[in-house]
Amino acid sequence: MPHKMTITGSATGPLREYDRYVAFDMREKGSPAAPKGLKKSTFISYTVFVAKKAFNKTGLTKKSIMHEKILVQGEPTLDIPIDECPGEIGIICFQITVLPNKNDKEANDSKDKKEAQQEVAATKQEEKQDSVSQPVAQEEKKASETVQSEAKETPVQEKKAAQPKKQQPIQPKGTKDVVSFEDIIVPEAFLKTRPNPVKTEEVIEFVKRTGHLDKPLTIEKESKVLKDGYRRYIVAKTMKMDNVPVVYDY
Repeated sequence: MPHKMTITGSATGPLREYDRYVAFDMREKGSPAAPKGLKKSTFISYTVFVAKKAFNKTGLTKKSIMHEKILVQGEPTLDIPIDECPGEIGIICFQITVLPNKNDKEANDSKDKKEAQQEVAATKQEEKQDSVSQPVAQEEKKASETVQSEAKETPVQEKKAAQPKKQQPIQPKGTKDVVSFEDIIVPEAFLKTRPNPVKTEEVIEFVKRTGHLDKPLTIEKESKVLKDGYRRYIVAKTMKMDNVPVVYDY
């Protein structure tokens, strides 16, 4: 039975196009330790072969693949001509996923923080202008206070009743909590598996239509270790979801 492999990183060479597939090279660090007497490996090079249809769905280009961090799941092969496979190991890719860019997320967070600071500064400026404006004459103020005190309570109550409640994001049936995607820990056993690409694509289309997953993920409450729902974990990563619905496995 073929050995399933999972590697992450960026392409180390240009994208090469063939008739029905594309290929690119990746590499990972070797084992930090080796049996006594053997030389430690510095890195292992791979040549990844992906069907053009699957590659086009990722949105990657010849330029972006050199900078984006990707996750590749597949199995090793010896059936590729040696001139097309410069890497030490050739991999037939079953699934390729673009991983979220940490730098982009930090830049967006910084932008949101800056906009919030600008709003606070604008509010303080308006309050300052109001405080230095010319006060209302004392007699007019007393006359208006009598009228306003009688009609004050009802309009305020009506205003509170008219304010709509803040709509909570829709979550799938059975959701017990919503946690940050980055807090979830995926066991090594899941990373060695390959969810059915057809079913994975169906979940992606569901998220595009509804804006949420079709079912919650199952995790341990304290450790946040994923227990079930690896396919939806992959979909959440692909759709760059910040938070995901969960149920707890005690």
